[in-house]
Amino acid sequence: MEQKFENALVKMWDKLDGWFNSFIANLPNLILAILVFVIAILLSRYIKKLVYKLSSKSSLQQSMKQLLSQIVSIIVILFGLFLVLGILNLGKALNTILAGAGVAGLAVGLALQGALTNTYSGIILSYVKQIKFGDWIETNDYEGEIVDIDLRVVTIKQVDNNLVYIPNKLVVENPIKNYSTTAQSRVILKCGVGYGSDLEKVRSLIKQTIVENFEAVAEKDDILFLYREFGDSAINFETRFWINSTSALEVAKAKTEAMILIKKAFDASGINIPFPIRTLDIPEEILKKLN
Repeated sequence: MEQKFENALVKMWDKLDGWFNSFIANLPNLILAILVFVIAILLSRYIKKLVYKLSSKSSLQQSMKQLLSQIVSIIVILFGLFLVLGILNLGKALNTILAGAGVAGLAVGLALQGALTNTYSGIILSYVKQIKFGDWIETNDYEGEIVDIDLRVVTIKQVDNNLVYIPNKLVVENPIKNYSTTAQSRVILKCGVGYGSDLEKVRSLIKQTIVENFEAVAEKDDILFLYREFGDSAINFETRFWINSTSALEVAKAKTEAMILIKKAFDASGINIPFPIRTLDIPEEILKKLN
């Protein structure tokens, strides 16, 4: 039993001695590999900053600039890793890693198909010039200001200051209404006046009120005023005018201000804005019986 134990101990020391000799023999290569890998990491950081600085001069989205710089940085690190494996004479391990990466990449691609679709859509959105940070858009029944576009979602800030995260795929596949493509926005205001009102006076009064209080409206001809219908209790009209803003919040504020001003003008001129009423027509015979 002792003889077997001694033989096993000798073999173990021989094995350790072989590993130690191999380590000493490959020590220069190991030091060189570590040095190359450290240089690759430092170089990747420098190149990442350089690519980001150069891309800042372009019209790309912020997310696309970050993506490009990160991709270049990863490529530099992978190149350094391949050099390290070559220095350490691990060519077979490199082939095994590449083969495994191919199989793993296929499996991951199938499992993350939805996420990859959003990533691809995010890259497309980064190239679209009609959509950029600060634009006020409406898409997928949500409306707000674009505050971020990354590789997964488009983030918009609504009027109530809440953030909505919409997957890039939905933004690409559905219509987008961009209010910021022009320098002005149109305010649409609907109301009604009593049947006893002077309709020409109402039209003139509203146009004059808007001209005097909104800078974007220079003259009465800039205002579109239309009587829409004979309603149940009022003659309904619609007026449209422009303001110097592309924000939906500013449009809402202008509409509120216009309502206040028009109501004051109507009150001063004795024009009534009726609420729904019902008139009862009772035959005279019944009235005589009741009396």
